[in-house]
Amino acid sequence: MIKPEKTINGTKWIETIQINAEERATLEDQYGIDEDIIEYVTDNDESTNYVYDINEDDQLFIFLAPYALDKDALRYITQPFGMLLHKGVLFTFNQSNIPEVNTALYSALDNPEVKSVDAFILETLFTVVDSFIPISRGITKKRNNLDKMLNRKTKNSDLVSLSYLQQTLTFLSSAVQTNLSELDRLPKTHFGVGADQDKIDLFEDVQIEGEQVQRMFEIETQVVDRIDHTFNSLANNNLNDTMKFLTIWSLTMAVPTIITGFYGMNVKLPLAGMQYAWMLTLGISVALIVAMLIMLKVWRKM
Repeated sequence: MIKPEKTINGTKWIETIQINAEERATLEDQYGIDEDIIEYVTDNDESTNYVYDINEDDQLFIFLAPYALDKDALRYITQPFGMLLHKGVLFTFNQSNIPEVNTALYSALDNPEVKSVDAFILETLFTVVDSFIPISRGITKKRNNLDKMLNRKTKNSDLVSLSYLQQTLTFLSSAVQTNLSELDRLPKTHFGVGADQDKIDLFEDVQIEGEQVQRMFEIETQVVDRIDHTFNSLANNNLNDTMKFLTIWSLTMAVPTIITGFYGMNVKLPLAGMQYAWMLTLGISVALIVAMLIMLKVWRKM
């Protein structure tokens, strides 16, 4: 979809969302955007980047934003979105229709302090970076709930939830890191050349926000990894306890089997002719079982 043209203090803004082949052709024919640029900026596998074409005087920004697979289960990945300055016109590409990107664009558009297209770009990046924070808080809440499960019996559903958190943290932590690296580099590129004080302040605001988000995700990743390690330790301990119980139980059951096995043979055995021989064998079995349990206790095997 190519939305109607808007203006940002005199600069045209062409917003695109999930464009199809016909709309790609329109961008090429009507606005003169190279096919390779369109392919690049709409590729869902692209990572954060900034490219300046000195020949065309084009500037291309690609950043990563959170994309919800299942908000209730806190399952997120990241998807790229692009902004292109081409021949004095700003084009934005949100091929995955990420709600956070749409919100960031219109928040920057409605901001009365945004007085240039450069400020619009930086304000958009600031809001996109800021959109990671509510997800981090949701992860913290979910992590606290899982942490409480350590004092109760762990269910498979808890382990699945923990796995989802780890996957989400992996995707988002990587995206936050790459975004921050590019934000740190941006002032040294053509986009930062000749920046006035307002623009420098915006650079600093975005970088500070990016660093804050990065620290939040680093802490969450470390804590969730510790919880995962604790879950694994508890599972291993429970398995060891179960195996120890089964081993002692099998040893206990082996004693009467051995005794009765001897007296089940079709040969003459000591005490076999006594009237209460079966009680004697039972008593021997019980005595041996008790002796074995005492020895295991003394040797600290129980």
